[in-house]
Amino acid sequence: MSKYEIYGGAKLSGEIIPQGAKNEALEIICATLLTSEKITVSNVPEISDILNLIELLRDIGVEVVHEKKNTYSFQAKTVNFDFLKSENFRMKSTKLRGSVMIVGPLLARFGYAYLPKPGGDKIGRRHLDTHFIGLKKLGAEFSFDLNESSYTINGKNLKGTYILLEEASVTGTANIVMAAVLAKGETTIFNAACEPYICQLCKMLVSMGADISGIGSNLLKIRGVETLHGCNHRCLPDMIEIGSFIGLAAMTGSEITVKNVSRENLGLIPGAFRKLGINVLEKDDDIIIPAQNSYEIASYIDGSILTVSDAPWPGLTPDLLSVLLVVATQAKGSVLIHQKMFESRLFFVDKLIDMGAQIILCDPHRATVIGLDHKFPLKATSMTSPDIRAGVALLIAALSAEGKSIIHNIEQIDRGYENLDARLNALGAKITRID
Repeated sequence: MSKYEIYGGAKLSGEIIPQGAKNEALEIICATLLTSEKITVSNVPEISDILNLIELLRDIGVEVVHEKKNTYSFQAKTVNFDFLKSENFRMKSTKLRGSVMIVGPLLARFGYAYLPKPGGDKIGRRHLDTHFIGLKKLGAEFSFDLNESSYTINGKNLKGTYILLEEASVTGTANIVMAAVLAKGETTIFNAACEPYICQLCKMLVSMGADISGIGSNLLKIRGVETLHGCNHRCLPDMIEIGSFIGLAAMTGSEITVKNVSRENLGLIPGAFRKLGINVLEKDDDIIIPAQNSYEIASYIDGSILTVSDAPWPGLTPDLLSVLLVVATQAKGSVLIHQKMFESRLFFVDKLIDMGAQIILCDPHRATVIGLDHKFPLKATSMTSPDIRAGVALLIAALSAEGKSIIHNIEQIDRGYENLDARLNALGAKITRID
């Protein structure tokens, strides 16, 4: 198990370029299974979750070429279905929740898929019902092996239909869309997720020959086609990393410029940080966070305490609530952080309390933060990263704290952030990785 040694308290400065979007890349790479032709994807973040998915596709027979840094080509001429039943496949796929999105493409093109129960962050229950109910409506048949904890899915003749999703699941929408593009007839998906990454997936599929309308809305219409062809695709910058850098600048009182952020795809993220009193400036396609010695949390018009909560797009992404919570610990004022989607994601706050933060964990979904206004800086400590987003939030906290902190289990951070220690050290951070 690897760890970070962090010497905090230093001011950072300079420019940083966000990596490609992890959540988009997971969808796009799975979509390469829909055609036998070559697909080239650029701005791919070379993080462990993505590299593991790429390796998984290699193992099932996809020709993968690492063209250059952050650019890969994929050609799925054939698929080795025998490998899907192997212990090696089980071991690799259960480490990666994104592996569930190979089901839609395999089902659409080959009429068969097999999937062990996928893994991912331990942040609470993460049901696959949305995926499976949607695919069943298209005509797929599922069977679950309790002993192997695996799903076998058959569907030789998928047919378009009307699907009303119970929840606007991003990965569920992606899986159903990828299955529907080769189904016979028209599929309508209502209450579809409409995150920029879903829009990117749909735009890529259209460039491959798919017929999709309603892109960017929660009502998608998909008219099935016979085959899809190859294309070139570039991933968006990662909005979660961009938000993390905004939070880092605020906590350390630093001036940082985040370059090439695709501002039109950030939604409420800049506004959420502004509600905490952070000065977020926009210039061209960059975001500039000036150094601030103090920032004050806004209140509602009637003077009541601010609540920051997650919601399906265009609401605030749940992946940034951990960072916003950390930032609030050094703000002036109080805020209620309401994590609606996952019931275990706030359990890292005990580590912040050990560092001197004033936080009341109300229940698994809500925490009240009483800001210290930088008058009582956080104290250095030793801690363990429980998941990707909490890990980065703890790193931000450590970089603001005077003295030496240690973060264990940074493999969790590696899953979502590429070469993060080196990129932050280039801004003046003092992070040493010990493997």
